[in-house]
Amino acid sequence: MDLKDQLKNLFPDYVPEENTEKESEKSDYWLQDDPIICKYEKRKGKPITILEGYNGADSDFKKLAKDLKTFLGVGGSFKNESIIIQGDYRDKIMEFLKDHGFSVKRVGG
Repeated sequence: MDLKDQLKNLFPDYVPEENTEKESEKSDYWLQDDPIICKYEKRKGKPITILEGYNGADSDFKKLAKDLKTFLGVGGSFKNESIIIQGDYRDKIMEFLKDHGFSVKRVGG
């Protein structure tokens, strides 16, 4: 006899409630209504991906940049309210941002 059977014997009228409440996934970042612009450029012959249009706090910006660089395993930086990632990772970055609740717009190429 397991615990549920024992409880049913003690409280025969009790009907367990099912969790109908959906736990909303809280994003670690501040989400915005406007899409983040994801564009590709070449600087000094090397490809880079630039993310612009995020208007959260600097701490959120830095956290997003760090998480993106860790996810991709590449270098990058945060300058002038834009995130610069080394290499052309537009598809992976857009997938990462959509998974975290952002809307993303691809520009160029």
